[in-house]
Amino acid sequence: MKPSNSGIYRPVDLARRHGLSAQAVRNYERDGVLPPAQRSPTGYRRFTEVHAKALSAYLALIAGHGYAASGEIMRAVNRGEIDVALRAIDRSHALLQRDRETLDGVEAAVAILTAAKPQPQSRKAVPISVLAHRLDVRPATLRKWERAGILQPARDPATGYRLYSPDDVRDAQLAHLLRRGGYRLEHIADVLRRVRDAGGAEPLAASLRQWRGRLTERGQAMLTAAARLADHLDEVTRLPSTRTSSP
Repeated sequence: MKPSNSGIYRPVDLARRHGLSAQAVRNYERDGVLPPAQRSPTGYRRFTEVHAKALSAYLALIAGHGYAASGEIMRAVNRGEIDVALRAIDRSHALLQRDRETLDGVEAAVAILTAAKPQPQSRKAVPISVLAHRLDVRPATLRKWERAGILQPARDPATGYRLYSPDDVRDAQLAHLLRRGGYRLEHIADVLRRVRDAGGAEPLAASLRQWRGRLTERGQAMLTAAARLADHLDEVTRLPSTRTSSP
């Protein structure tokens, strides 16, 4: 992609480099993720190197931070509110870290479930007092886990008392082990939701490598996005007039 001799790009020039349509580039400017473009005497948009680097930064941000956060970051940068943009980036990194911790918890859960020797046990549901005694915890602890989404016991239709199925007992045992390992309740709830959605530990174990691979790709995309955004900020600093509104 080369600008004209005057250093001006057309929308189609920016679009071709990234496999976009010219309309997409115009939409990005309209939505504020690209700085406002100057206009020719006949009303055509005239983009510069600042816009080229802004587009490159935005597309790289999407791969690491998603559409919503990337739009927030670029609009803040284009308003000159760098701290606002950096806070949005910080939130994305914190979310990635939380996802990594959740994955660690899921892997620990799968390791526990697959290593445990199967023990014959009744298929009969047990009340809260029996489960609490089995885990050596207070019934209030099990109720707290239920409020956190960790356990989902049924209710006796006659008495309204909680009844824990064998799957509930398994989840409670797993939660107890993860809790002792220092995992927070919200992470344990997410772990058990994933175990339930996968239909058990074995099907889930098969997808963990792909899950970690996606997190690695996201982290690497964030690094690329940081470099592209830094290039854009350097260009904006060199030519601050590009943030002026178009006529």
